[in-house]
Amino acid sequence: MVNQGNTSNIEELRQTDLQIETITEKITEEKQINKVKSTEEIVKEYFIDSPVMADVAFCESRFRQFDKNGEPLRGIVNKADVGVMQINEKYHADTALKLGIDIYTLEGNMEYAKYLYDTQGTKPWVHSKGCWNTVREIALN
Repeated sequence: MVNQGNTSNIEELRQTDLQIETITEKITEEKQINKVKSTEEIVKEYFIDSPVMADVAFCESRFRQFDKNGEPLRGIVNKADVGVMQINEKYHADTALKLGIDIYTLEGNMEYAKYLYDTQGTKPWVHSKGCWNTVREIALN
């Protein structure tokens, strides 16, 4: 004969197990939702249809939009080059502004780079071609 107290204890344990399982599932879902993507992941996803642009980002900035102080990354050779795609302010700030694109944000920097790529190909990044032109070749070997 099963003691009625034992039956209710077993049912309470089952309910507790279900609650724990539900909480665990919610935590797992939240971790997936809140997963912070690296700049590299974001750039590669953004340029999935034009992977050479991810190679350009690697060569131009090592996938960095901001410097260690949280300011937009500036070029070493030319301080007018900005962000992950090293968009040159001198030549592109006015056009970006007219297009409503903020090249100082990661999203805007990539968006303007896509605009350049769609209108000029890789020509704006010709000076780093020695790097990005070989990145994919090295990866494939």
